[in-house]
Amino acid sequence: MELRTLRYFVAVAEELHFGRAAARLHMSQPPLSRAIRRLETDLGATLLHRSAAGVALTPAGAILLDEARTLLDRADRVRVRVAAAVGAATLTVGILGDGTDRGAARLAAAYRRRHPGVEVVIRETDLTDPTCGLRAGLVDVALTRGPFDETGLTVHELRTDPVGAVLRADDPLARHAHLKLADLADRRWFRFPEGTDPLWHSYWNGGVPREGPVVRAVQECVQAVIWNGTVGLTPFGHDHPRELAVVPLLDMAPSRVVAAWNEGDENPLIPSFIRTATTAYRA
Repeated sequence: MELRTLRYFVAVAEELHFGRAAARLHMSQPPLSRAIRRLETDLGATLLHRSAAGVALTPAGAILLDEARTLLDRADRVRVRVAAAVGAATLTVGILGDGTDRGAARLAAAYRRRHPGVEVVIRETDLTDPTCGLRAGLVDVALTRGPFDETGLTVHELRTDPVGAVLRADDPLARHAHLKLADLADRRWFRFPEGTDPLWHSYWNGGVPREGPVVRAVQECVQAVIWNGTVGLTPFGHDHPRELAVVPLLDMAPSRVVAAWNEGDENPLIPSFIRTATTAYRA
C-alpha cells in the first residue's frame, strides 16, 4: 500500500466525488478510479459505494479514511523533521494583501501546532501579482485567488467564495437584494495597472474593459469606493467598513481560493502545508 494511493483515497473520501477528487489531485479521473479499485482489491474490502447519486463511504472506507489521515500526517511530520535536521525548516508563504480571511488564521494555528519547529516567513504582496512572488522565486507557496496564468505552477483549490459588488453604503444600488453585471455597466470601476495578469484583471473587471482609478492594494480599492463612489467586486466573507455595502451578483462566477507552488518543487515542507491548508480552509 503506497502513500500516494492513500492520498488518492483520502481525496475521494473527502470530496465524495471522483471528478472533484481528480481535479484536486491534478490528474484525470480514469487512473484515479483504477487506483481506488486496486486499493480495494489489495485490502479485500469495498471502500466506496458508487451510484448515480454520488459516492459514499462504506464502514471499511470510514476506518481506512481515519487511518490514512493518521499515516499521511506521520509521513508529513517525518519529511518536516528531516528538513529541520538538514537546516531547511523555513517555509516562505506569499499572501495577497488582505488579512481578514479566517481560513488563513485557522491554517496558521493548525500548522503551528503540527510543526512548531518550522519557521514560516510571510511575504505580503499587492493585488497586481496574484502568484504572490512565485514566478520570481520569492516564495515557496502562495495563498491566493484565481484565476491567473497557471503555466509552470501547481494549483490546489481550497475553497470558493461568492462574489458581490462593493458599493458605498449610500449608493442607490446598495438597497438592492442582488444585482447583475449589466447594472454596473455605466459606473467607474477600480482596476489594476497595465501588465497585471490578463486572466486576473479580466475576472475582477467582470469580463469587460472598465474605466476608473488604478489600484494596487485592498485599501486602495476601499478608499476609491468611499471617496469617489467607485464600484468593483469583492468576495463575500471579508470584513468591510460600515461605509461600504456588498450586494450579491447573480451572474458572477465564484472566486477560487487556492494554494499554488512551482511545478516540480520538491521542498518537503510543501505537502504538509497543503494538507493542513485543505482542512483549515474547508472548516
